[in-house]
Order: sequence, then structure tokens, then C-alpha cells
Amino acid sequence: MSFGDPNNPYGQQPPQGQPGYGYPQQAPQGVPPQGGYAYPQQGAPQGYPAYPGGPGGYPGMPMEMPGLVKTARVLLFVVGGLQLIVGLLALLGGAALSSTDTGTTGSVVGGFVIALGLFVLALGVLAIVLGAKYGKGGNGVRITSIVYAALTILGGIMNFANTSANGGGGAAGGVVSLAIGGLILAAMVSAPGAAWFKRPRY
Repeated sequence: MSFGDPNNPYGQQPPQGQPGYGYPQQAPQGVPPQGGYAYPQQGAPQGYPAYPGGPGGYPGMPMEMPGLVKTARVLLFVVGGLQLIVGLLALLGGAALSSTDTGTTGSVVGGFVIALGLFVLALGVLAIVLGAKYGKGGNGVRITSIVYAALTILGGIMNFANTSANGGGGAAGGVVSLAIGGLILAAMVSAPGAAWFKRPRY
């Protein structure tokens, strides 16, 4: 029995071009090779934009406003509305004091109350504008919120000092101002808050 005999089925050699067992098959010309298992390549379907990475680096997840920032936003709206009311009342009181008391003392006190009312009004407008910009605002909104929180904390400390000097019972207002200012400040300097205002915008 000869292995070279063409009629012998055990002696035939595999034709050229057919790979033997255990050898990787080569893809025909024009067909790109696929490495490993033939899973589809990852990526956004053609015609659909890819979303930027969300919190924690997960792609395709839109980033949500952190809970502490949401709380600070609500506080800004509430405090801003109250400051608008207080500022308007101070303006009316200062104007009434200046008109009823025509002396020098009445004019000075009335002018001081009017100036204080204008300052409180400005703070109220600032608080509402800041809260409205938390959704799309950048790092400038965050820095301005830090300044606002610092002014609120300063106002609470001054309220405490005034209460101690006059022996009054207005310490509750100082506590509220300190708590509100501290919470807004904590929201702005926290890592999630900073990431929210520094996130890329498309």
C-alpha cells in the first residue's frame, strides 16, 4: 500500500488553500478580519449623537444636579423672595420716616433705612437670579453663590453681635442666617457641587 497512490484515501494530502485543523482561517480579500468572537463594535449608531460621560464616568448617562445643590437652589429662591419683601418694607419705612420727621435725625435715619432696604433688595434679586442659573450656569455662578453665602454668614454673625450688645432676643434670626449661608457654602465647595458647575456643556 503506497501513501502516494492517488486512489488511496488515506494518502491524499489536503488541497492547497484549505486550512488544516488548528490553524486560523484567513478571511477572503475585501472582508475585514474579526478578532475573537464576532461581537458588534461598540459606539453610537450612525446618525445619533453620543452623550458625554455622566457622573462616575459612565458614558451615555446625563449628569443630574446633586441633591445638596438642589437644596441650595430652593433656599436661594425662598430667601430671595423674603429679602425682596423685607427690602420693599424697609424702603417704605425709610421714606415714611424721612417725610414725617423733617429734622436732621429723621433724614439721617430714614436715609440709612432706605440704603439698607436697597441693599437687601439687591441681595434678593441676586439670590433669585443665581437660583435660576443653577441649571445651566457655569463656575461663575458657583463663585457668586460662595460670595452670597459668605455675606449671609456675615449677616448672621452681625445679628448675633447686635443681639448680644442690645440684650435683645433676635438670636433666632442669626441662627437661620448662619444655617442658610453655611448650607449654600457647603453645596458650592463640595466635590459634587463643583463637578456640576464645571461639567462640560455641548
